[in-house]
Amino acid sequence: MSRKSIVVMAAGMGSRFGGLKQLSTFGKNNETLLDFVIQDALSAGFEKAVFVIRADIEKPFRQALSGKYENLMDVRYVFQDLNDLPFGLKAPQGRVKPWGTGQAALSAAGEIDEPFLAINADDYYGPSSYVKMAEFLDSGGADYALAGYRLKNTLSKNGGVSRGVCSFDSDMFMTDIREYTDLKLCGAGVSSAEGAAFTGDELVSLNFWAFRREFMDLLAGYFEDFIKENINEAKKEFYLPFAVNRAVNEGRARVRVVPVDEVWQGVTYKEDKSVVEDFLLRNRRGFSL
Repeated sequence: MSRKSIVVMAAGMGSRFGGLKQLSTFGKNNETLLDFVIQDALSAGFEKAVFVIRADIEKPFRQALSGKYENLMDVRYVFQDLNDLPFGLKAPQGRVKPWGTGQAALSAAGEIDEPFLAINADDYYGPSSYVKMAEFLDSGGADYALAGYRLKNTLSKNGGVSRGVCSFDSDMFMTDIREYTDLKLCGAGVSSAEGAAFTGDELVSLNFWAFRREFMDLLAGYFEDFIKENINEAKKEFYLPFAVNRAVNEGRARVRVVPVDEVWQGVTYKEDKSVVEDFLLRNRRGFSL
């Protein structure tokens, strides 16, 4: 069994949630979704965690993690900075948000020498997902992987969500991933802002990726290309799924889609908190209100 890490992307600003949802707490023990991320990763054999945060949330983030995990795994922190750019460039005036999940993952490159997961801090992925992805990384080889969730298991009751819908071949290797927005239940299916309709059984991305270390080199080159074209954009983002999709289309990577049966939980909206607590009460041993 090889050494494996998790890169936890925790620099998001939570605009729809209206606050720092990475540290939103649940139940009488004030647990965060991040607590479940770390617990499940530890149980699956991951030994190191690199937390990608913003400098302005370092203090509350460290306080939330203080004493919990430092003695259980190798814990490291890196900053995602909107001015951490190639070619000595600076972000345009008026830009507030960092450059997206692709830049977030790349921010951890200096701390990663081993196979790793790239995941969100504010999503509940379910224990079996970590086990499956750990088994994939331990199998060796040069391929990457994506945990594919059933679309119907990733929706919010309180509003639309965005998801990357996967296409794949007969061997379950990804051929394309396309982002759809405002996905919500509509009759017996799922509708989207783009007008596409889905059954709900489609496999989608929740940013739960398994990579080999060399992916960081690909990502760095793609980020340079993105910045060359978009340095003056105030809002455009460099998304991790788009970078993976480019690597697949260029024949520089193969990504196996690994179906998982877990039900996602997250707090896209403030109203989601009670839904998450009800789910955890029914499905997470030891959780109580």
